[in-house]
This record gives sequence, C-alpha cells and structure tokens, in this order.
Amino acid sequence: MSEGHPIGLTIRGGVKVYPGTRALKEVDFDLRMGAVNVLVGENGAGKSTMMKVIAGVESLTEGEITRNGKVVDFHSKADAVAQGIGIVFQELNLFPNLTVAENIFIGREPTRAGVDIDREYQRAETAKLMKRLEQPIHPDTPLGNLRIGQQQIVEIAKALAQNAEILILDEPTSALSAAEVEVLFRVIADLKAHGVGIVYISHRLEELIRIGDYITVLRDGEITGSRPMQGVDIPWIVRAMIGDSSKEFGRTEPANFGDEVFRAEEVSLPRPGGGYAVDHVSLSVRSGEIVGLYGLMGAGRTEFLECIMAQHPHSGGRFFVEGKPLTEKDVTGRIARGIALIPEDRKRDGLVQIMAIRENLTLSALPRFAKFFHLDLKAEAKTAAEFVKNLTIKVASPENPVSSLSGGNQQKVVIGKALMTDPKILLMDEPSRGIDIGAKAEVFRTMRRLAAEGLGILFVTSDLDEVLALSDRIIVMADGRITGMFESGTDAAAVIAATAPVKEPAA
Repeated sequence: MSEGHPIGLTIRGGVKVYPGTRALKEVDFDLRMGAVNVLVGENGAGKSTMMKVIAGVESLTEGEITRNGKVVDFHSKADAVAQGIGIVFQELNLFPNLTVAENIFIGREPTRAGVDIDREYQRAETAKLMKRLEQPIHPDTPLGNLRIGQQQIVEIAKALAQNAEILILDEPTSALSAAEVEVLFRVIADLKAHGVGIVYISHRLEELIRIGDYITVLRDGEITGSRPMQGVDIPWIVRAMIGDSSKEFGRTEPANFGDEVFRAEEVSLPRPGGGYAVDHVSLSVRSGEIVGLYGLMGAGRTEFLECIMAQHPHSGGRFFVEGKPLTEKDVTGRIARGIALIPEDRKRDGLVQIMAIRENLTLSALPRFAKFFHLDLKAEAKTAAEFVKNLTIKVASPENPVSSLSGGNQQKVVIGKALMTDPKILLMDEPSRGIDIGAKAEVFRTMRRLAAEGLGILFVTSDLDEVLALSDRIIVMADGRITGMFESGTDAAAVIAATAPVKEPAA
C-alpha cells in the first residue's frame, strides 16, 4: 500500500516543551501523499500540538521536519502555507461580522490591477466551493448568521480555496450532520485522487476506520502505534490510546425514575423568513432520567434548549419545573429555578478564555461564595478543586487560564460550571463534541451518577451510538418538530428513519 503513497513530510525526534509540560516526546511521524493519515489519541495526547508544528503555528523544541526530503524550518503559518500546507482547526478561526466570501479569502484578497478587492471574483469562487461542498450558502451571508455546523463547512472551504498539497483536518465532523459528513468524505476522496496528503484527526473511531489509509496513535506525547489501516479495528485503537481497559457508558444499574421534574408545552420559535425553527414541541423529563434529543443539524434541537434558557424572547410556549410554572424571563432567573445549560460551542458560549480554570468553574455560582460584600476565595478555591477532582479535569493548577487546557478538559470545566449551580434539570448540547473516548466515558459516567442522585438530564446529540447507549428515552426532531419517541433498547433503524424531513400534506 505504501508504494503508491510517497512520504511528503516527516518529523524525526520531535520534542515540544511548554512551561511545565512536555507535549511531544521524541516523535517520529511520516505523512503520506494521496492518502488519509489518521491521527488519534486522548485529549492532551499531543495531536493538536503536532499538527500546529506541521502547520507552522508552533515550532519544535528539538528535532527536525523534512518536506519532500529537504529539512524545513517553519517560523510562522505563512512559512507552512508556502510549502503547500493548510489546516482546519478544531476551534474555528473565522470572523462573524464578515461575509462567507470575505472569510474564505481573508488575508489573500484578489485585487483588480492592485487597486481594490475583486469582490465579484471572491463571490464566484466562493459559490463554486459551496457547490462543491453541496451547501446552499450564499457568498454574501454574514458568517455570524450561520449555525456552527455551517461555519465548520466554511472553514473547510477556506482551506480548499488555498489548493493545499497537505491538508490537516482537526475534528472536521464534530459539528456536521450525517449528510454533511458524507459530502466531506466525497471531497476527501477527490483530494486523495489528486495526490493531496490529508491528516485527519477525530474521536469518532468508526469514522477513522472507514476513511483512513494509515493510522498513528499518540498517548501522553508519545507514538504508541503506527501502521497501515488494514486489519485495524476499534479494540486495537482503544488499546493503543488508553491501554487494555476499555470504557463503556451504558446503564449498569436498574432505572429508578422519580416524578416529573421538567415539562415543556407547545414551545415554538418563529423563523425570520417564515415557518418555525421550533414547531410546537412538547416533552417532559423525570427525576433520574436521561432523555436524548436526537436529530440532524438544523432540526431545531439547539434552538429548543435556547428557548428553555430564555434566550429567545419572541418564542412561545410554557415550561414547568417540578410542576410549577417557569415565569422567569431571563437566564439568571432560569438558573435560579434549577435549569443549567451546557452550550454547543464551549469556546464562544461556555468559557471566558482569559480567566482561570477556578474562575470559570465558579462563574455561575458566585452567590454561594459571597460573604457580605466579598467573595470567600478560600471556599471558592476548595470547591473548584473538588470539581476538578470529581470530573478528572487534567490541570497543572486551577489558577492556569482555561485556554491552556485541551478541548476535552475545557468541556469538563463547562460541565462543572453548570453542576455547581445545583440544577434540577441539566440541558446538555452535544456534550461529547471534540472529546476523546476516555474523556467521553468519564463525562457519561458522571451523567449516570447525577441521574442516579435524582437529576433530570436532557441532552442533544448527533451521535447515534451515543444516544442509543446513554438514553433512557429518545426523542427525535426534524424540521423543528418531534418526529419520534422511543424507549431505551429501541432499534437503530427506527431512530434513523425518524430523522427524515417532515413532508407537508398536499394542498
């Protein structure tokens, strides 16, 4: 297999040291052209660090990089781009106030005779990219008007527009629907056929086996497995990632549901252009129950959670917590009534990146640490340390900025912040987005423990295996409506069938 895939880039003896952390330890890596080079490992294993080194965002502390057999030294991303290397980061690097076309061409705008920007060319090329990615997104659409899944598509288009010879995709499908994933896989197959070398990072192991040609596994900054993909299965990947102890997240104890803790009735959210983003949705959650809200991107799941949290003042419907009407009109009031939300986009909506891990954890629960006119910092630090321990958040110190953590550990900080408000109902929007198999199991075990203690949980996911294994009850949404309700243990085919778009009756 390797004969048809020449090595286009190598790392030899790669070491990357940050203050207090050795992120890469004597790494040897070969990137093959015309192939998908899968890179996998738990959060904090060093995957993103290694890719940032290849993309010129970071420099090696020791070791060397060769490109087509010649030693190269990347001091900036521009140096890597000059060598034909592009990257799509897990955390989006886009400008919400600019249009889709402006985002795709930012920093390399085409000009007319060197005088002004050729916006017509930008629009035309963007339209071609959107057609290639099978997306009905207009080039002049402000990026901030798009959902996160569509923004991820724009980020991928931005990389494709640079005609990279090496393309690094860091969790490219984490916010994509199943249909969008299939489009991306078709684009990847086309790039492979044209000799592009692709590095593909994902925590979705079935996805890796399907698309990969070669696999490299990292654990604690070291490569623990590297081989062609033939014969690789999920148990092999898990052993290389975390040893022999595979983690599961299905229910292991008998269900013990209590009374209804939350109910929504006829919740609706009109779309600006007509129709409904949330179309008269009603559901309930019992104490100790985990309800999975499943569907494709754009089904209205996120908007429904936002309505519960009073983020859409023009929405309609009624809510009840422990049988009492929820009349509070703002987020603070809803938190006080026992509702907490873990948002889909942790970077934008869940964390303050410049603040310490401790400060982020306690941000929504500061009244519990208030002592007259001051905060009891000792009590705050003690409580934060307890949550760090209980959620197994890997930190050097709770006083470090939260931006210093890996994506999975940042997600656990967001979860800890929500739990610190002592909620009665916990809303979780894609809680495993960007989280590796080990961190996912830890988060889901925490959800099981909280449910056993009487917490009601309503979580949104687009991962079928996840919703089937974790949910006590599954509710499917499509086109803003509930299209199916299933008990635990239901057939996967029935759940998938319920995600089909709702057909309007003939006039």
